[in-house]
Amino acid sequence: MEASYDFILVALSFVISVLGSFTALRLATRLPSLPKEKLWPWLLAAAGALGGCAIWSMHFIAMLAYQTSMPVTYDLLLTVLSAILAVAVSGAGLFIMGRGKTGLGRLSFAALLTGLGVAAMHYTGMAAMQMPADLKYDSTLVLASLAIAVVAAAAALWLAFNLRGNWQRFGSALVMGIAVCGMHYTGMAAVTMIPNAAKAVPSGGVGANALAITIFAIAVVLMIAGLVASTKPVQEDLVFEI
Repeated sequence: MEASYDFILVALSFVISVLGSFTALRLATRLPSLPKEKLWPWLLAAAGALGGCAIWSMHFIAMLAYQTSMPVTYDLLLTVLSAILAVAVSGAGLFIMGRGKTGLGRLSFAALLTGLGVAAMHYTGMAAMQMPADLKYDSTLVLASLAIAVVAAAAALWLAFNLRGNWQRFGSALVMGIAVCGMHYTGMAAVTMIPNAAKAVPSGGVGANALAITIFAIAVVLMIAGLVASTKPVQEDLVFEI
């Protein structure tokens, strides 16, 4: 089956990943110094920026950039589950790194948990695709995508708690965007779509265009909310103002 990429959407997926990473880095620097009663809103905001924007939104916009000759819709339940996975594992990694003494062991555990969670999100998102085709995976490239996900998570978590200054964070966000996109497109290279006319596209799936618009709108709202929140003093309660 022939397929190609819409490079405008590919570029948009990278931009979303970088901006989401930048927002997450700004928010994550607050975590080590927060009292327990103020931790959870900030942690949720950082996890939403990293998992929801930099990773999940990038993933689905990049999925929509993959153009095929067959109709494709997305299972809503699996799509939502993939989003929850991305935010949950990002939050877990940020919590592990942000609320204890940073060391190689802690970083390795957090990176392994987050990276494998991100990979699970990616392949859950792939499973959400509804189309008249079967998916066949190259195990070598799948393993490569898992390795990239773990390394990307390690870089993201280390950068989040070891760099200061907006220019340094923006440079780090570029690195994170490249790593996240690298994992995604390696995972996409691992799959071969084999047409299967016996498989009908189920009704009730979410159309690609509607999904793209919805994801982009949610990502923009989350990033604006995160950037506004990141300007608040640590002593203030985190209340989003859009």
